[in-house]
Amino acid sequence: MTQAAGRSGLPVRLLYTWFGLGLSPRAPGTCGTAGAIPLYFLVAWLSERIAGHPVWWTLGGWRFYALATLTVFLIGWWACDRGEADLGGHDDKRMVIDEVLGYLVTMFPLLGPGPLPLSWLWGFALFRLFDIWKPGLVGWADERIPGGLGVMLDDAAAGSMAWASMQILGLGYVYFLG
Repeated sequence: MTQAAGRSGLPVRLLYTWFGLGLSPRAPGTCGTAGAIPLYFLVAWLSERIAGHPVWWTLGGWRFYALATLTVFLIGWWACDRGEADLGGHDDKRMVIDEVLGYLVTMFPLLGPGPLPLSWLWGFALFRLFDIWKPGLVGWADERIPGGLGVMLDDAAAGSMAWASMQILGLGYVYFLG
């Protein structure tokens, strides 16, 4: 890791930096989000196996997906509390497990339209847009909620906005091209 990473042990540092991706000298948040994509595919695949049909076509596998997302939220909250103590500030750019949560929220199963072509890429772009822009509730959570909870909640809010955008895009795709 880096010299700045201090008191927490390696497993905790690996969590809040999402296996070192947050240590990227350029765009660590984007790197952390990219590192969430394999986890998304794993969770979606497991959800599909549990539900018996593709998770992105229906909410049938949503329970497992929601549990996995909640688990990332809780672990991330805990790890980011420790990360703030290690790194000496709120929402240090090296902590990127919050981007993992935001991407999982973004990719939560669609309500009706089915998957967009390359939906994982649309989700990536939309989540990064809302995470960087920080409109409304995203910026409020980022500025006003302290500790690991605030670190995780602003990305959950950005992911929620990106998820809603995915719903609209999916409906538009079905209506105009489907």
